[in-house]
Amino acid sequence: MTSRQSPPPARRRPLVAVLGYDGVRLLDVAAPLEVFDTAGGYQVVLCSPGGGPVTAATGTVLAVTADAFAVRADTVLIPGAPTLPDGLTGLAAGEVLAAAVALAGSARRVASVCTGAFVLAEAGLLDGRRATTHWRHAAALRRRYPRITVEPDAIYVRDGRVLTSAGVTAGIDLALALVEEDRGPEAAREVARDLVVFMQRPGGQSQFSVPARTPRPRHDALRAVLDAVLADPAADHSTTSLAALAGLSVRQLTRLFRAQLDSTPAGYVELVRLEAARGLLEGGETVAGTARRSGFGSDETLRRVFLRHLGVPPSGYAARFRGTHVR
Repeated sequence: MTSRQSPPPARRRPLVAVLGYDGVRLLDVAAPLEVFDTAGGYQVVLCSPGGGPVTAATGTVLAVTADAFAVRADTVLIPGAPTLPDGLTGLAAGEVLAAAVALAGSARRVASVCTGAFVLAEAGLLDGRRATTHWRHAAALRRRYPRITVEPDAIYVRDGRVLTSAGVTAGIDLALALVEEDRGPEAAREVARDLVVFMQRPGGQSQFSVPARTPRPRHDALRAVLDAVLADPAADHSTTSLAALAGLSVRQLTRLFRAQLDSTPAGYVELVRLEAARGLLEGGETVAGTARRSGFGSDETLRRVFLRHLGVPPSGYAARFRGTHVR
């Protein structure tokens, strides 16, 4: 007589915990939750310090299902908030930081969305690591936490078990990468198809406005140089000519760029010309005309710059991003 074998135990679904707190950016919370829910096979919880409901920056009240201090998660996500770049302030700041530390302690991997990187940084979880955040706040992250190697152009960065992502919707890119790691590329592609998003979006944060993400320099001569480049990207902007405009030596100008913009004169000119080229292509200009009018000169130079910064050639960029009114 044979004994009946017991069925194998059900496989435990990995637990993804998202930390909610008052003032959190709603999309930082919702976007990753949507990805993991669409993928299926995950247990997803929104937790908070103490387990009470939280109010997002939009005024939306979010129901919470767990106390962050009682959760033991496989994956922890720390979303951002509009106020975080100014530092962890307010009565609840200590609780948010403590909750993030408690969640991270037993997790297999820890991730942040947008300015959530400031929470990880304050907790010391990014010390000695590479990281990114919203392009507008990358310089502040680098300045406040010098032990972090900030990569301002990345959509997301993984360093060991810690991942950080760029602004807001980059939480989708991050969550898709985690699904791909867990379940393979086809599962992640299926989620991307369902949500009608890029599996891996073209380019990094370089595609966003150069003036907006460039801190205004303190030095008058440097401000004049930046204004001249922005006014006419296609003009002669060799380092020698820019130094003459500023009334400085090439070495002095380069040192100022490094100290105040964390760039070189040539690097800044290239980014401004790249932005001009994007605008021309989006407006219907040909690749050859774009190369000439943006200051790159040749199609090949334009192609190399687009591939290096955006990951697509100019023709591919035009096909994806040209306005619908262009025929």
